[in-house]
Amino acid sequence: MRYVSTRGGARPANFSEILLEGLAGDGGLYVPESWPLFSPGDLKRFKGLSYAQMAADILARFAPEIPAAELEKLTARAYTPTVFSHVRDGSDPAKIFPLRPLEDGFALLELSNGPTLAFKDAAMQLLGCLLSWALEKQNQTLTILGATSGDTGSAAIHALKSKPRIKVVMLSPAGRMSDFQRAQMYAVQDDNILNVTVRGTFDDCQDLVKALNNDATFKAKHKLGAVNSINWARIVAQAVYYVGGYLQSAENIGDPVSFVVPSGNFGNAYAGLVAKLMGLPVKNLIIATNENDVLHQTIATGCYTPRAEAQETSSPSMDISRASNFERALFEAAAHDGKETAKMLGSLSRDGRLDLALDFTPVWNRFQSLGLRSYSSTHADRIRTIREVHKRWNILIDPHTADAMCAALQAHKPGERMIVLETAQAAKFAATMREALGFEPAPPAGLENLLTLPQKVTTIDADANALKKLISA
Repeated sequence: MRYVSTRGGARPANFSEILLEGLAGDGGLYVPESWPLFSPGDLKRFKGLSYAQMAADILARFAPEIPAAELEKLTARAYTPTVFSHVRDGSDPAKIFPLRPLEDGFALLELSNGPTLAFKDAAMQLLGCLLSWALEKQNQTLTILGATSGDTGSAAIHALKSKPRIKVVMLSPAGRMSDFQRAQMYAVQDDNILNVTVRGTFDDCQDLVKALNNDATFKAKHKLGAVNSINWARIVAQAVYYVGGYLQSAENIGDPVSFVVPSGNFGNAYAGLVAKLMGLPVKNLIIATNENDVLHQTIATGCYTPRAEAQETSSPSMDISRASNFERALFEAAAHDGKETAKMLGSLSRDGRLDLALDFTPVWNRFQSLGLRSYSSTHADRIRTIREVHKRWNILIDPHTADAMCAALQAHKPGERMIVLETAQAAKFAATMREALGFEPAPPAGLENLLTLPQKVTTIDADANALKKLISA
């Protein structure tokens, strides 16, 4: 198993190498040269495995150089009911990510039982174990440079705090997250954690990460790595819960199941596409966006037009205009042609838009065959959906999950198996929940006093040189 850059200009590498590298040397994202495929026998066998065992089996297909026994230890450490302990009433903690049936084949996949109450824990807990293992083996250190629109940062920090060979520099947009999200990050006092709030948007934070990664000298000197979904290990780890959700939903292996995915940076949705390309019987991947609906417009029209600035909404983790992982989807639609992908990205950089339907018709035709559909929703839609779900099923959903649920309620047909992917627990978004329901959900045990803890954070402008000075110091 070798990995190549979406832009075709980097040397092929194995999983252990790209695990520590982040962006490829040519600025592209790493993807496998070819997809390992599930057989029906594989999926049947997974039914008898624990989530950790299934994760080890799937990961082994992407990292064959890591001994199977080592992978099993790492996934067993990452996926335990002790780590994913915030399960809701009526859910099975042994499943790690249990499926909550609603009605008539319609279900919610609980992904927010981890330490930071967000789906990002699913990948980040495993990534923390993998990074520590690789650094120990290679006797190296790493500086993780990441950007977050809400949940990635806290999940990464809680997975990597106190790791002896790792430092974390996490960028977040000033004033663009909920109080709970900020407290989960900024209240961490460990010496290896540096929180940096940027005067700007998430896209500004993401641009800073890319700028420093594209400075080869600085990247090598400070040994920069990534935990954003540009890191391939994040994508693989997220693909696993699609398989787990499918196995809990389908009556028979081979039955088609659709997934509805709240999407900002397209990492979660792309992980679902990976599972489908490996042979998971996914009927449709329905991409749910908020008012920042660039991906929805792209899927509907074939024209990708990132906006100058993302709009601030009540589902802030999706307030993204330029989705990093969309490049991986373009590469897939370009039949793994890095030169063609680079040509498309050049057109995007030059014109500020990429018209697939008009200028890259063969790519657009293949893109349409990937089985992506999309919807967008507004603040009023989210409020209405939170109320409806609470009334119909007595379930609290956060605003991002509400974007997905709003799409699902429009798309679901009687008898169709459809799974909505949860983003976070509702307690993380008190103001929106109070507006929708008239009360604030209580945080889980152990997090009651989070907002009163002292916070540590540094503020900078969206300036690469300012960030370099911070990291150098």
